Amino acid sequence: MNPKRYEVILRYLKWLYPDLKVKRWFLLAVLGIFLFATGFSVMNDGVAIGYVELQFREVIYRLTGSTRHITVPTGAIISALGIFAIILGFKRMLYSIISSVLPENEVKIVDRIYSRHHLRRGPKIVVVGGGTGLSALLRGLKQYTCNLTAIVTVTDDGGSSGKLRDELGIQPPGDVRNCLVALAETDQIMDTLFSYRFESGALKGHSLGNLLLAGLTDTFGDFQKGIEQVSKVFALRGKVFPTTLDQVVLMADLEDGTRVIGETSVRATKGKIDKVYLEPSDCTPLPDAIQAIEEADLVVLGPGSLYTSVLPNLLVLGLREKIREASAPVVYVCNVMTEKGETDGYKVSDHLQAILDHCGEGFVDAVLASRGEITEPLLKRYSQEEAVPVVSDPKVVQHLGVKYFEANLVQEGNVVRHDSDRLAKELIRLLFRLKPIGERIALVDAYLLTRKLRKNP
Repeated sequence: MNPKRYEVILRYLKWLYPDLKVKRWFLLAVLGIFLFATGFSVMNDGVAIGYVELQFREVIYRLTGSTRHITVPTGAIISALGIFAIILGFKRMLYSIISSVLPENEVKIVDRIYSRHHLRRGPKIVVVGGGTGLSALLRGLKQYTCNLTAIVTVTDDGGSSGKLRDELGIQPPGDVRNCLVALAETDQIMDTLFSYRFESGALKGHSLGNLLLAGLTDTFGDFQKGIEQVSKVFALRGKVFPTTLDQVVLMADLEDGTRVIGETSVRATKGKIDKVYLEPSDCTPLPDAIQAIEEADLVVLGPGSLYTSVLPNLLVLGLREKIREASAPVVYVCNVMTEKGETDGYKVSDHLQAILDHCGEGFVDAVLASRGEITEPLLKRYSQEEAVPVVSDPKVVQHLGVKYFEANLVQEGNVVRHDSDRLAKELIRLLFRLKPIGERIALVDAYLLTRKLRKNP
């Protein structure tokens, strides 16, 4: 016998192994099919399955003296038992298989299949940025679509990311790690695992997620391939791409003529930033990221630190031009609070103007700003850090040729940040408002399905 054919036969024979808890339920389902056919035949006073049915009818005749007066009710009962056996058999057989693969999610498997099926029909959204703002946005958007692409800045040179970048020569994994956690279906487990930080020894200061990405990069020889391996294991609802695979350094020129080198230094600067740029300036984006922008229904910039999270992505050669050429509307999500050293005293229009200064007029189609009360204790805490709420100035924004929208997006806790769900919901609304009429109609079905899914998860 052909060895390959023999191997295939052995593989199928494994289903006959004991204690799989599959055979018994399969046989029950087969019995159910047999009973259903028997009952249907009895109701029609026919002979469908030969000798077995004849014997059954003979028993009925001996007990009652006739078969006709009980044909319909008896057949209906037999068919009903058959249907019950089919449902129970196949259900238990599938659960036996599923529980071996996903033992903790057996009950949720139907919801998971349902959500994956419908989320694939959601809009294609590309988000560009970095830091905690980007990961918060992804947590909200993944409830509406799994056609998400995160393009993440790679200029971080501080903390664990900076150490791994200096010692191993890889892209800083910190912001990428946060996006992977945000897009995972089991983000709580991912967050606990990936965010664990060593507090002593040679690994002090490093997070487990950063080390895992560093190890995968070394194993597969490429940072993006390492990200792809994590995506496969944790079934992400989207894709994550670093802005570039080149080693780049963020630099800034201040208004007083001072030049600042490195993202950490730019964050800590006390002077007003005039311009930021990357070194080397000829770094290039990933082809898959470019393709995602070309196919996008919506491109979102931010939220995140203006000069160290949002703009560095737009300085990569080819990425800025591709966003400008894209047919999808581009929405900038403005920060809730100013940041000391970066955006002291900035209004919404100042944030927008900085983007236009670096990318050119007409680059942004709409700005989404936040309104909402912030409690006094938090305001006092932020004032100690020389940070205040960003002031809205819609008329100035509109004068710059950009549509202005605002909504209550504030989430308060230990810090002030965007509420993930409300921000995602508002961006979905903007998508329909900014899209041409014909394209809106094409997206309505997916939106209604995702709304239904959100109400009945």
